[in-house]
Amino acid sequence: QVQLVESGGGLVQPGGSLRLSCAVSGRTFSSYAMCWFRQAPGKEREFVVAISWSGRNTYYTYSVKVRFTISRDNAKNTVYLQMNSLKPEDTAVYYCAAHSRPYYSGTYYNRPFEYDYWGQGTQVTVSS
Repeated sequence: QVQLVESGGGLVQPGGSLRLSCAVSGRTFSSYAMCWFRQAPGKEREFVVAISWSGRNTYYTYSVKVRFTISRDNAKNTVYLQMNSLKPEDTAVYYCAAHSRPYYSGTYYNRPFEYDYWGQGTQVTVSS
């Protein structure tokens, strides 16, 4: 059974930082691309960032480029999202997800249906 468990969310002031983690079990983690989506109240789920299975390629939505960094540690079966210079508009539930195809080499990382396993989400609130 594949499980994704996110952690690291919380309340932070504007300009602050948080580091989210997503631990994966039940799958050969190193073979699959990983991503983070987020969903704010009343809005659709939005792609944030993805990392290829090899870790060599990353893809960011424009609004978080420079501020956020995705990384993966295959030895720990964990993907991370370092979020700096947080803004109130970053407030959302953040979900990690695992790509449905091993060794995916395409570019459609921002489509939710490309991912077949999702975590339960972790709340990030940016407020003073």
